[in-house]
Amino acid sequence: MPVTDDEIREKYLERAIRELNTLTRELQACPHCPRGNLMPVLGSGHPQADIMLLKHAPLPSEIEEGVAFYGRAGSALMKSLKRLQIDPLAVYGTLCAKCPLSDPSLADPACIARVVQEIAIVQPKIIVVMGAEALAALGEMQIPLARPLQPRLGEVQQLTPMIEALYVPEIDSALDEEETKRAFWAAFRVLGEWYASQPPY
Repeated sequence: MPVTDDEIREKYLERAIRELNTLTRELQACPHCPRGNLMPVLGSGHPQADIMLLKHAPLPSEIEEGVAFYGRAGSALMKSLKRLQIDPLAVYGTLCAKCPLSDPSLADPACIARVVQEIAIVQPKIIVVMGAEALAALGEMQIPLARPLQPRLGEVQQLTPMIEALYVPEIDSALDEEETKRAFWAAFRVLGEWYASQPPY
């Protein structure tokens, strides 16, 4: 009996879940992280999301819960996604520095490099890069066939032959400064246009 498209998709999803679980265990067992008893801050969302949100480092609320985009930023993004008519199930959010440290510069470079594994597992169609630090970190990662991204806000750029990228301001500071909030929204709304232009499944 021939295999259906749904069965193929199901198999890919199962594999992505398995690989993300393996990555989680590796992060939790990482011997290079000076985090003490705290757990690393993990990515969250659909394991095969079309959209990957990437910011540089966690806030205290994210460290406390051990989940990226937990708290104000996550709530604001959910409202924005709804306004842009983007299905939240199409989104996966993660951090460059997963170590729960007050100073993200102490994060082990090998830890930051694990984002490349996350990208390979999730296989997003677009990565929303939030802020200059995340942009710099992404530029230093060894992503196969990647081109350098330019710090041009609200412009969809080609990162690899299969993945686009959208550079937006850093969301955490945007929640507290009116001018930065306007700049964030102006850049982020481009994601809605990108999403609407995607072919239906």
